[in-house]
Amino acid sequence: MKIYKNIKPVIALFLCLVLFNSCNEFIQEEAYSDITSETFINEDNADQLIIGVYTATREVYRNHGYKFAGTDLFTTKSELFAFSSTNDYTNFVAPETNSVWSDNYNVVAKANTAINRYENQINWSDSNLGTKAYGIAQARALRALAFFNLVVQYGGVNLDLEEPLSIRNDYARSSEEETFTLIISELEAAISDLEDNPEIGRFSVRAAQHLLSEVYLTRAYKSFASATDFQTAADLAVQAIDGYDIRTQTFAEVFDYANQVNDEILFATHWENNAFDEDRNNNKHSLFRYNLFDYPGVSRASQYGTSGASWMMTPYFYSLFEDNDTREEATIHRVFYADEASSWEDDVIIPGDTVVYFPKEPIDIAELTDKLDRYWVYQPDEYLWGKPDDIAGVNYTYSSNPYFTNFPIMKKFDDEVFLDENGGARDTYVFRIAETHLLAAEAYLGAGNATDALFHINRVRERATGVVDHYTAIDLDVILVERALELVGEANRWAVLKRTGKLEERIELYNPHVIDHGAFDSSVHLLRPIPTREIALSPDTMTQNPNY
Repeated sequence: MKIYKNIKPVIALFLCLVLFNSCNEFIQEEAYSDITSETFINEDNADQLIIGVYTATREVYRNHGYKFAGTDLFTTKSELFAFSSTNDYTNFVAPETNSVWSDNYNVVAKANTAINRYENQINWSDSNLGTKAYGIAQARALRALAFFNLVVQYGGVNLDLEEPLSIRNDYARSSEEETFTLIISELEAAISDLEDNPEIGRFSVRAAQHLLSEVYLTRAYKSFASATDFQTAADLAVQAIDGYDIRTQTFAEVFDYANQVNDEILFATHWENNAFDEDRNNNKHSLFRYNLFDYPGVSRASQYGTSGASWMMTPYFYSLFEDNDTREEATIHRVFYADEASSWEDDVIIPGDTVVYFPKEPIDIAELTDKLDRYWVYQPDEYLWGKPDDIAGVNYTYSSNPYFTNFPIMKKFDDEVFLDENGGARDTYVFRIAETHLLAAEAYLGAGNATDALFHINRVRERATGVVDHYTAIDLDVILVERALELVGEANRWAVLKRTGKLEERIELYNPHVIDHGAFDSSVHLLRPIPTREIALSPDTMTQNPNY
């Protein structure tokens, strides 16, 4: 968190203005001129402070660090023997700065500013006291979300709730238990003043119930848990679902670009295609893919865009989809198509032609040879780095492919507006009801209620396959598989594996780089290192996590 020293009132006003960026097409900023500190912030325009908190939250959810790499579902696109500290835990040291830390504390700082101004600077008329309470509730809920993002990664963190007006060198970490206690109290207080059906883009009662369910569920596994945490988490999840039937729309419809505002979404960070770069700068479309524009017939402007990260899905992930699971078609691209005319060896390529094909099941040599005359084909065991042996006499030899790593890329985050790895206009779903069902399943399992746990996980599976009561038994591994199929690339997979105590077991089973040379140590790597700059700012009070 950036701390400022001896900020004068005029500078403090300037910092307030930095908060006022538009959040989305539904929550809009206003333009002001001739601003003075005496006239600017009042009850008529105070909501701009809250919009600033939402705007800061966008950056949290376009920052994907620490969420995916080093799990059972994601690994690096590099050679099997290559080292990556965040994926295989080798040489994992404390960085000077870290955007996971700073982005979430930016939300905290802006929420603190908004709450302070709402409570101490603005003169509220009696008729607007409800508006005041609603603004504070939104800021508290978003601040709780940021603190939760921090505690699952770092353990106990600094719980400063004051507007940052001066530099300090005495920041200290609260305990993990104290951090969870604060998050719970913030959300419980916020729920009473949030709206059931707010303006699109704002935090609702049900979004807060979903988050609070996940907080209680995460605490339920801790040594300081309450005996009722699992049941409380289950109850909150049911309240957040509120009777909504996810079967009213298909999985593909949920991710239809034209249907981003739909009843399954409890909270999302909103982007839009307008003239402002800050409103059109999502990067979710560029994850879990590789650059395809060196293939013949595929342009840089194709639907596949540009890769913006070094991760790919593991072979284990691709193996999870059963033949009747409709989520596969909506989640990944198994076929890449040309978007411009080109040629390759003896083959003429026109837009719409197949360029690369990834069959779900291995095909025999005769079929493979036939297809390699028209496009590249990669078998399910050939997704990791390396080129298969050439087959003689075909147009598309593996040695001539410009890429060393070929795999089915992520589809469900495809954007219609982007500029290379950035510039996206697709919303990022933060909470949706299918995940709420899976929280309920896990919570009921922890509470010893397998019947209700099965109901909730089967509701998610039924939407995907049409099969009622697919699961007849449930445990954490079953839940983790269903979460992988439903929420890949959405939920923080690392945090979920840590929560359930399955991180070490599953990366050693399914992450190929970890299997080859992983150095995971549960005494170290279940917590992320505190950025060294934070310790340097408060050397006598801020402490590092163990063994870093």
